[in-house]
Amino acid sequence: MNASTSQDRFCEELTALLPRLRRFARGLARDAADADDLCQQTVERALKSRQSWQDGTRLDAWVYRIMRNQWIDEVRARTRRSQTFTHEEEGANVGTPGDRDAENMVELGNVGRALARLPDDQREAVVLVLVEGFAYKEAAEIIGVPQGTLTSRLGRGREALLRELGEIA
Repeated sequence: MNASTSQDRFCEELTALLPRLRRFARGLARDAADADDLCQQTVERALKSRQSWQDGTRLDAWVYRIMRNQWIDEVRARTRRSQTFTHEEEGANVGTPGDRDAENMVELGNVGRALARLPDDQREAVVLVLVEGFAYKEAAEIIGVPQGTLTSRLGRGREALLRELGEIA
């Protein structure tokens, strides 16, 4: 396979990942604008670092790790600057189809708010495994923790979510 074909395939696969990357970014950032910025920064970094990706390995896990590291860097930078961003969720529903079931949207909002209240480590585990569908081993590699640690975080996260949603006392 020549370099041009390999580059084209890389770009196609990266483009196909965009919906999943945006969802993961939203889980990390908890804010739509920050999530969009994070997604863009991640794609830029992936394109610049294309040569460091090993052909034949999972592109999604590689890009998710880039996104997670990018987010950690952003949180650290914000902390150093001592700035707090508290954006209103203005326009969050702009452009959504009007035929969606309102009850489902309310419930989805409840889940999103409950997810946002989880500690960062639990939210990360829940989003990677339950939302993005990564295997425990893959999610642990993305986060950079042992599989047992991920399993513990996921269990605590599930329980906290159920408690937040009123499913358990």
